[in-house]
Amino acid sequence: MNQDQVRAIPETELEKDRARYGLLAVVVSNLAIAGVAIFGVWRLDGDKSVIVGVLTAAFTAVSSMTTAYLGIKAVSNTAKSIALRDAAPRQHTEPAASTAPAQRTP
Repeated sequence: MNQDQVRAIPETELEKDRARYGLLAVVVSNLAIAGVAIFGVWRLDGDKSVIVGVLTAAFTAVSSMTTAYLGIKAVSNTAKSIALRDAAPRQHTEPAASTAPAQRTP
């Protein structure tokens, strides 16, 4: 294995861990929001206008959290693919030796 392949293995595992734990955080947060909303609706004993407000707020929070995670993940994946494409081996050439401009005589 060359050095790039050795370095790519831990980075791939790190990306998998980030994705896994990020998704876990979103799911746990969404479940917590849903649990609080259900508890709030249960405790309100049928006050429909307040129940609608609680459910609307819960839906907004869940959809915002999920959309933010998916958006950040999409941008991260796009940036990573662009970086990997740009990191392809390039041939570096030395700039040509510049010659001094000719002196003008008055």
